[in-house]
Amino acid sequence: MSLPPEKASELKQIIHNHLIKMNIHGKIRDVLAETVREDLDPGRSSLSEEDILRALQRRGIVDDVMKDLHFSKEVPDTELGLQNIPKPATHFIDTDPTKLKKSKNNCYRGRLNEQSSCSIIKFPHYCSVSNDCISVLPANVDPARRYLYLQVLGGKAFLEHLQEPEPLPGQVCSTFTLYLHFRNQRFRSKPVPCACEPDLQEGFLLEIHREGLGDGSKMADATTMLSICDPVHLVLIKRDTSSETTLVSSYFLDWRTVLSSPSGKTSIAVELHGVGSECKVAAGVLNMSLELYPPPSEILSPDIITTQRSLERQKTAEKERLFLVYAKQWWREFLEIRQENQSKLVKIFAQDENGVNRPVCSYVRVLRAGRLLESPRQAARFVSLLGLEKAPVVGGGGGGKQEQWCSLLAFLCRNKGDCEDHATLLCSLLLGFGLDAYVCVGTKPKGLAHTWVMTRGTDSTITFWESLTAHRYLHQAVDPDAPPLAPQPRPSYPYRTVGCVFNHKAFLANCQPSDAVELCAFDFHNQSQWKVMSEEAVGSVCSPGSTTSLPPLPPLCGPSLEPSAASNQLELEMRYLVVEHRKDLGLATVWDDHLSYVLSSALAAYELERCTGTSCGNEEFQDAVRRAVPDGHTFKGFPIHFLHRNARRAFATCLRSPFCDEIVCCRGDRVRLAVRVRVFAYPESACAVWVMFACKYRSVL
Repeated sequence: MSLPPEKASELKQIIHNHLIKMNIHGKIRDVLAETVREDLDPGRSSLSEEDILRALQRRGIVDDVMKDLHFSKEVPDTELGLQNIPKPATHFIDTDPTKLKKSKNNCYRGRLNEQSSCSIIKFPHYCSVSNDCISVLPANVDPARRYLYLQVLGGKAFLEHLQEPEPLPGQVCSTFTLYLHFRNQRFRSKPVPCACEPDLQEGFLLEIHREGLGDGSKMADATTMLSICDPVHLVLIKRDTSSETTLVSSYFLDWRTVLSSPSGKTSIAVELHGVGSECKVAAGVLNMSLELYPPPSEILSPDIITTQRSLERQKTAEKERLFLVYAKQWWREFLEIRQENQSKLVKIFAQDENGVNRPVCSYVRVLRAGRLLESPRQAARFVSLLGLEKAPVVGGGGGGKQEQWCSLLAFLCRNKGDCEDHATLLCSLLLGFGLDAYVCVGTKPKGLAHTWVMTRGTDSTITFWESLTAHRYLHQAVDPDAPPLAPQPRPSYPYRTVGCVFNHKAFLANCQPSDAVELCAFDFHNQSQWKVMSEEAVGSVCSPGSTTSLPPLPPLCGPSLEPSAASNQLELEMRYLVVEHRKDLGLATVWDDHLSYVLSSALAAYELERCTGTSCGNEEFQDAVRRAVPDGHTFKGFPIHFLHRNARRAFATCLRSPFCDEIVCCRGDRVRLAVRVRVFAYPESACAVWVMFACKYRSVL
């Protein structure tokens, strides 16, 4: 079997690196000098190649080399039909919690992403000893690439949990989970009980790769790593006993201090801060260890790293200063157009979870979901499944709202956020599907501030997308100059005013006489209707890589649960709750398994309608029910939709409906009950849960 030229070159490089690691050249020189002294006959003037090879074999040098070269048995790509598909040069998504094995010395071994390319040669574990603790890296790492091994060695000073009791074995308690994102790689820790000193002991192996085209498989040297300003984004999430999540901290770690360490390893203490109104308050401290593998041959001076950071900050600050000057001048010009513009909701900057003011355009990026989402409407359904929660306000009894536009990673890890988070995520996904999408900032009835998404078709049709519900509305402008008796379109959307629209490249403010949505025309080329910001000015601070202050865009993670198993488990729990509830009422329960199965088609049709907006399958369901219910019997059904999988919480909600209570507590002749649960899995652990209760009984005149 012959290797392609690029694979042969890669294999040669790997073997060459390993021979250098073994100092094979020095051993050959020693053997050669010894052979010349001892074995060379007086009548011979030189040694042949065979003499040198015999000397190397006699001293075990060749055996030592072959013993350390272990070739892993891999399935050829041609057997899988993948001979023409290049392997990825980096990790993509870690869909499951980081699988770690605890060693005897209380350290943990991180897991490489399952979607990363396999290494060709297996090397022994790379170990380093410090502070009586051995850090062990995975064996199957690619020796031709550079890795950053980040260890979390525990937390301290989480004073909010100072009085937290020690959880008993098997007791349900609040937990901390740490999420990481670095250069298209995502990981998460196992949950640990919340405490003042949480036992966060994890290891993560992050690949450091070059950005240039064709450089993905080349090892990054010290100079290249110094130019990589992408931070490690750390997000700490608290999950309470009712599975509600809270964003504790969002921190951007500059890992490049390890480049100045002679051993390629350093220890740091990271002080995490709160979010929102508590962004200036310390939340706790994480002790960490950073280690480069393999250690770089060149050690950089701390002054060089400090200078590089300073230059990056100065460059970013200058770009942000110039944009601020431009935005102020642009705003003055907008206010001079007409007096009514002062009351319009035009938002140029927004605060993130760390209290940093960022241009709103920076919250939108082109986001492609790969094969996790198949269509724009499915993307809208996915976004609507993420929970809605407004940022809490300390002492906010007056109904005030704390502004907090979350970075994408914090929003996805928490699995809930405000309408702005939903709208920016949906806009990013629609842009990824090739649509001309914008985020709209305006109000709903009663003057409540709101954001939603708008797309413009090539035929100038305007469609509004409600990111919280996945509903779509077609916009038809009302002509205020039409005769009183002329027919006018009746708007179906729940939006009252629109002040501005934006995406990752454009920002436009509404300068029409009225900002009422039904009167607005969305012709962005008409400068008398929309005041447009310079695309170059927006791109200078909002395009990817333009400034070091922009959070990197994380990829989406696939579903972490198996829908069939989750559906079965939740259905069994629902059946148990129904039986117990009827037992308390003195009623027996008899299940009709066939009727339960028939309900599946209805639940599938409901979810399909939410995704596509098209109703289908209702005729088949009705026909199946008629066949399953005998003559003289009555059928009743009650479907309901949830965004969680807590059976008791869902059942309590169902019983609040008089229709469901009537079915669950049904009394009569030959009563048969049915329940069916369908869990539909989406990316980022989002799920749509459909539950349908039904009963049939003989009618009594």
